[in-house]
Amino acid sequence: MTDPNAIQPSELDQLPDRDPEETAEWQASLDAVAKAAGPHRAAYLMRRTLERAEGNGIALPKLLETDYVNTIPTSAEPGQPGDPEMEARITAWNRWNAAAMVTRGSKYGVGGHIATFASAAWLYETGFNHFFKGKEADGSGDQLYIQGHASPGIYARAFLDGRLNEAHLDNFRRESGGNGLPSYPHPRRLPWLWEFPTVSMGLGPLSAIYQARFNRYLTNRGIKDVSASHVWAFLGDGEMDEPESTAALALASREGLDNLTFVINCNLQRLDGPVRANFKIVQELEAQFRGAGWNVIKTLWGSAWDELFQLDTTGALVRRLREVPDAQVQTYQTRDAAYIRQDFFGKDPALAEMAKLLSNDKILECFHLSRGGHEARKVYAAYKAAVEFKGAPTVILAQTVKGHTLGEGFASKNANHQMKKLTVDEFKTMRDLLELPISDSQFVDGVVPYGHPGADSPEVRYLQERRAALGGPAPARRTHALAPLPAPAEKAFASFDKGSGSQNVATTMAFVRLIKDLVRDKETGKRWVPIVPDEARTFGMESLFPSLGIYSPKGQTYEPVDRDQLMYYKEAKNGQILNEGITEAGSMADFIAASTAYATHGEAMIPFYIFYSMFGWQRTADQMWQLGDQLGRGFLVGATAGRTTLTGEGLQHADGHSPVIAATNPASLTYDPAFAYEVATIVKDGLRRMYGEAAPGEDPNVFYYLTVYNEPLPQPAKPSGLGIDEGIVKGLYRFNTAESAGLNVAAANAPRIQLLGSGTAIHWTLKAQQLLAEEWGVAADVWSATSWSELRRDALEADAALLRGEERVPYVRQALHGAEGPVLAVSDYMRQVPDQIAQWVEQDWSSLGADGFGLSDTREAARRHFGVDAESIVVAALAQLARRGEVKATAVKEAREKYGL
Repeated sequence: MTDPNAIQPSELDQLPDRDPEETAEWQASLDAVAKAAGPHRAAYLMRRTLERAEGNGIALPKLLETDYVNTIPTSAEPGQPGDPEMEARITAWNRWNAAAMVTRGSKYGVGGHIATFASAAWLYETGFNHFFKGKEADGSGDQLYIQGHASPGIYARAFLDGRLNEAHLDNFRRESGGNGLPSYPHPRRLPWLWEFPTVSMGLGPLSAIYQARFNRYLTNRGIKDVSASHVWAFLGDGEMDEPESTAALALASREGLDNLTFVINCNLQRLDGPVRANFKIVQELEAQFRGAGWNVIKTLWGSAWDELFQLDTTGALVRRLREVPDAQVQTYQTRDAAYIRQDFFGKDPALAEMAKLLSNDKILECFHLSRGGHEARKVYAAYKAAVEFKGAPTVILAQTVKGHTLGEGFASKNANHQMKKLTVDEFKTMRDLLELPISDSQFVDGVVPYGHPGADSPEVRYLQERRAALGGPAPARRTHALAPLPAPAEKAFASFDKGSGSQNVATTMAFVRLIKDLVRDKETGKRWVPIVPDEARTFGMESLFPSLGIYSPKGQTYEPVDRDQLMYYKEAKNGQILNEGITEAGSMADFIAASTAYATHGEAMIPFYIFYSMFGWQRTADQMWQLGDQLGRGFLVGATAGRTTLTGEGLQHADGHSPVIAATNPASLTYDPAFAYEVATIVKDGLRRMYGEAAPGEDPNVFYYLTVYNEPLPQPAKPSGLGIDEGIVKGLYRFNTAESAGLNVAAANAPRIQLLGSGTAIHWTLKAQQLLAEEWGVAADVWSATSWSELRRDALEADAALLRGEERVPYVRQALHGAEGPVLAVSDYMRQVPDQIAQWVEQDWSSLGADGFGLSDTREAARRHFGVDAESIVVAALAQLARRGEVKATAVKEAREKYGL
């Protein structure tokens, strides 16, 4: 049996010890200290020794966790600039109006959150007064990711500085009547104020990291020098449980993003209760961030604690703070001094003696009120240290009390996240605590008044002067009057019109070839941002490596193994490609930063993110919503698309539903092009709409989702005739008729059917057209449905126009008007993809699709399994015609037997 007290083997045993006697002396000294002064003293000495080693540049592992005290001692805090008393009055007004706004709105039942901003007020106000640069500052100003539930406090500040009025505040969460304020930061709903949507928790921290990284990318590529911009992300300690919150911490450290600061509001509470009831969330986060290479600043205790720490000559107080779990800290917040004396101080004789020197008022001041995140001086010291730190990102762990200043009914109560209002008496108590000049007579009919010191008051003048000195209002989003980007040369698109001849080409390869031409364009080529999650070779993009370079802030510090090859792996500080490794979430965060650079930095960038279609919308659909919320523009490309085209990979790779999910996003223009010339036409139109001259009524703040395939097939020439490009963009055009395809149908009055196919399915549809003519005497016309969802969008708009009394026919009905026979729609996706338009088609409707789980097999076998191959299409077409009495019912049975179905 192993002796638990025996010294266990260590990795150090494998290293040479050139002086074992000296080593033994050090170990004996440590043992002696532990025996004479106790293990706590020994641990203290070891920590100080490690700190000295780090300071001297000695390569040792860092301490992952420090004591539960402030990182910056009071003696090292810089003097707070400005007028602290004035800033306290401004903060008091903002606290009041944030609570009043939500309380007044509660009568409409629209909800709202009071407690979060109450805890974080000084975290924001200190930044607004001294750190956050506005849009008139150098570069593009700072980028602020505001914690979603704190939005009432941001609105309150905008009210104080004159950017909002009482009507706006009274329409918090009531947007339909105009002058409304969205519940959370939302650029699409309030585009002059909010830059970043953050309330889908976890996406804010992830996006902030990639925004800071994209800022470096813009600077290093010479697009725009934004090195003076700083990214601030305000987060909740509970939010850090989201996997996205910490997914990219190593990236931020690896690339030395010292232009990034996380401010985590550690009020120790999430929505239902403590974040870490039996543990300590601050210590956990410290270890996590330190382990990832971040600079960590803990701002835990306010100045009232200074006296207690000075009395702690034995370290007993620090030890007790380290061991008390978070839920007990919350309990102290709500209990009297006697309870705290017994439960906190009474656990250790040294602490019990210390408590005798403390009055009840002092104990309550420390345990009820005094937190580092509630004192401007402490917060200022942390922010100053963060922006001055170089070489790594910084996280500030600021301890606060959720519901601070809202009264005993709110502070640290488990239910306070769901509490939406204060009573009149509670407001009066809050007024007295904040020393606000609001009289009882202003509470008319029990309605809490808004408070404002006056547009020309010292408070408002001070606030506006501070913001002017920092570069203007914040937060703010700018709509830049950017000149339209010039259209790329026509030949880049026209080269696809003639088809591929006898060569088989997959639409994925056609898209990549198009991009190769577009990035060479002298005017706009540099603005393309290729994004790929470690699958460039899968998509045939490795030829872009040496020509564009893969972005790395360190350049290329090694000789690549394939340097002697034409398409070698080239990294560069000014590289254009963002090759993210295996992270779809990180790639989407890249895309969001690039797609909104037109607003954030006044620079139009053209991102395209190419990915396995199965791992796009299914895995990161929430970020696609964030992209739409943030008014992003660019091209998402779902490659290796479809349920049956990716041979042998099986159900986890077989995408039969991404267009369904994409269709739920109002900002997504979803296309399933069948041919190379369709891909080129759609990209050309997307560049026009998003970056060029949008047509009247067109919203440029959209993004395109294209599905492309890995199946090499002949690419036909674009059909001649008017309206082809319009049909491609709108979602439907007739590719051919039985007659134009050269098919001989014996009877002059042969039965006719309209076959609609999208993406790769059109090839099975064309084969079915041939079989129907040659073996069953049926004439079929083939239509290419490039976008089922755009057809549906147009039809919905037509329905809405009809309700307004406007007569408008949906495009799909116009296109199919007069087409003979029934309609049979086919895609490589679930049937509900084409079924989106069924109600607006005047002909008899039927559809085929790949419903259910995918499977591993050949393409042909998979298509037969799902009943979407050419022969299955023939049988389905004959069944439709038989129901109409246009072919004999026995033909269906004969076809089924003939094709072995």
